[in-house]
Amino acid sequence: MLSSLGATQRCFGAIVLLVLTLFLLASLQHMDVTVFLPLLRDQAEAPPITNVMFLKTHKTASSTVLNILFRFAETHNLSVALPAGSRLHLGYPWLFLARYVEGVKQGGTQPRFNVMCNHLRFNLPEVQKVMPNDTFYFSILRNPVFQLESSFIYYRDYVPAFRDAASLDTFLASPLTYYNRSRSLRNAHARNNMWFDLGFDSDAPAEESYVRARLAEVEQRFQLVLIAEHFDESMVLLRRRLRWQLDDIVSFRLNSRSQRSVTRLTPEGQERAKRWCALDWRLYQHFNRSFWAQVRAELSPRRLRSEVARLRARRRELTALCLQDSKPKDKQQITDRRLRPYQSGDADILGYNLRRGLDNQTLQVCQRMVTPELQYMAHLYALQFPEKPPKDISFLEE
Repeated sequence: MLSSLGATQRCFGAIVLLVLTLFLLASLQHMDVTVFLPLLRDQAEAPPITNVMFLKTHKTASSTVLNILFRFAETHNLSVALPAGSRLHLGYPWLFLARYVEGVKQGGTQPRFNVMCNHLRFNLPEVQKVMPNDTFYFSILRNPVFQLESSFIYYRDYVPAFRDAASLDTFLASPLTYYNRSRSLRNAHARNNMWFDLGFDSDAPAEESYVRARLAEVEQRFQLVLIAEHFDESMVLLRRRLRWQLDDIVSFRLNSRSQRSVTRLTPEGQERAKRWCALDWRLYQHFNRSFWAQVRAELSPRRLRSEVARLRARRRELTALCLQDSKPKDKQQITDRRLRPYQSGDADILGYNLRRGLDNQTLQVCQRMVTPELQYMAHLYALQFPEKPPKDISFLEE
């Protein structure tokens, strides 16, 4: 007992000495002392949050976030709510039901999972059947002008509203010529797709009272809504909220397109996109303001710049360590077919080649960071349900 007390006192004395030293150095060098505060907080910080629900919206950098969550789950041996059977998503575009998750049975006590992050259309009562009460809910949004452009290219062959339009500008010049409301599920990607993913009616009139009520619902349920255009700042805030380590949220861009498969809307087309996706535009504007209000409440500008710089520096280190040529590659250039991303529509989806000669531990870290969404989901499914038939990722054989 006395030896334990002595050890505690020595530890406390060391922390006090560290605090005084850091403040002295900061005063002598005219440095921002808030840069050191994470080091001090880590001494008594609560454990990381491990129950997380990420609403994976479409074409919003959400595949990169999903990779972060999959890696964290695998590293910490957490359970993930994965699509049942041969499914590759959790029932999308239908509203989510608990039975879409592998391991959920009809009636009786249901299993609870640590992480949920595959594509689904949000349906809170059903999500709560498989996620713990203390789950941290978050999502991500993107400027709907660019989100719609990405959807048009990526889902060109799948969405009826897009098939006959020569270009997105052509579609937006007369959208109702191509868009049939009676096929709203198949056309979910063609109008207010983020609003739809949240479980709302993508064809609803953008009336003020209706919009305000739905925005309030999202605010009440989601503790954080990230912004794709400010991805690194979003990761800084997410890391703080989840109490994760820096390497937990460092990532490479996944499911991104080559520049030759990115189109540019005319200024008139951009304004038309905002009107056509008026609900998404209101959603984005609201949570863009909300995001920056939360950032300002938690971080000084200097502290934010410092944390973003740390994140980018670590990404550069891992890029040099892991990647061949430090650049993404198109499908034909990726030598390991297991790392080739799924290709869709007119999009040219990029992936990565790993450096040769990596030791086993480094290879494992790097491989997880570049594994595309479907392959990683199939990998986790095999780990969690070894008795089940594996997921069919047949496009890898092409």
